[in-house]
Amino acid sequence: MKYSRPFASICGLLILSSCAQAPRLQTFNTVPDFTLTAESGSPFQSATELKGKVWLADFIFTTCMGPCPRLSSQMKQVQAATQDLNDLRLVSFTVDPANDTPEALAAYAKRYSARPGRWIFLTGPAEALHALSMDAFMLGKVDGKQMDHSTRLVLVDRKGRVRKYYATSEGFEIPELVRDVKALLKEPA
Repeated sequence: MKYSRPFASICGLLILSSCAQAPRLQTFNTVPDFTLTAESGSPFQSATELKGKVWLADFIFTTCMGPCPRLSSQMKQVQAATQDLNDLRLVSFTVDPANDTPEALAAYAKRYSARPGRWIFLTGPAEALHALSMDAFMLGKVDGKQMDHSTRLVLVDRKGRVRKYYATSEGFEIPELVRDVKALLKEPA
């Protein structure tokens, strides 16, 4: 059977466009509601502040001389690349709550040009941060003593479900993350 050239061209475009679509993102776990303290010193309640939002999380500490500056620089790049996506939040949790006071987090946020209300820095009891890191994000322990922590970014959907992890070492691709964020923003809340 022979097809006309326009028909074949349209079919070819449809096949190519279907290959370019973002793959379906998995669901790993659900982040429970939590209350911590934001860099502003105000209580931060995820049930109200993140409800219906897609968000990207990481774990850092302000005196880190290792991977945290790279992580925060990458979050800053994500903030810039997604400035038109109003339903995206960036959330940085400390792994050093004894030293990362709201004031320390506010200074750190300023150093990375974090937009208030868009990129939030959180501290709180070590037990609460540990539970989030271990049980919700499945990233490892936060004990406030050892500063070893995951260097992955975690994408969370509008329903509070962990949908994807990003290694932030070599090969981290912001366009891939932005594509995934946009796909999640199309999903119903």
